[in-house]
Amino acid sequence: MGNRWVIPDIHGCFKTFKSLVEREIGLTKEDTLYLLGDYIDRGDSSKEVIDYIIHITEESYNVNYLIGNHEKYCIDAWEADQNRWFGRSGVERDWRKHGAANTLKSFEVNRPRKINQKYIDWMKQGRYYIELEEYVLVHAGFNFKIINPFEDLYSMIWIRDFKVNRDKIGGKKVIHGHIPMELSMINLFLDNPNYGFIALDNGVYYGSSNAGFGNLTAFNLDTKELLVQHNLDL
Repeated sequence: MGNRWVIPDIHGCFKTFKSLVEREIGLTKEDTLYLLGDYIDRGDSSKEVIDYIIHITEESYNVNYLIGNHEKYCIDAWEADQNRWFGRSGVERDWRKHGAANTLKSFEVNRPRKINQKYIDWMKQGRYYIELEEYVLVHAGFNFKIINPFEDLYSMIWIRDFKVNRDKIGGKKVIHGHIPMELSMINLFLDNPNYGFIALDNGVYYGSSNAGFGNLTAFNLDTKELLVQHNLDL
């Protein structure tokens, strides 16, 4: 039986992601890989990241992936652009404030609708959460202010501040990305069993210019080991 690995926000950092999967994890077909969304934007190689995920999935590696808010930006901009002959939609303008230019360049297109539909379909197939025996995996988090947090899809990819109520999720712990955390904070979450969540995003696209940030992490659900790959794309 293999190990279960969780990797958060990759943000177009293909070389970093590939090195983490192949060299640090040494992924085998007995392992299971869980990806928490935000594969695109910020970095320069969004298409390559998605192509790689599709490739290893087709090679029968066990890959499970969530949708993040950056994929939702891309999907909405692509759909809004379908019958638009001039100008940019509001969602495209918003997306361009958050790294869209890098993604469009990676796909070698100048507007959202020119992205091959197979990539949009792939993004749409991303799940909003994955429930395991001990954990619930999600991109951003949950809205615990409502009776059933699993009903609020918007919060799963966008929420930035929430207090975990484990009674509403079967006593499980939340694992999420979305908001970059300093590496010492990530280790604090891992070392303290009293926390109701583990935040894994270390802001890989920051690079080494921000102390404590700029790495892509992988968390082993079985051994509780945290692997840290510095950014190889910048």
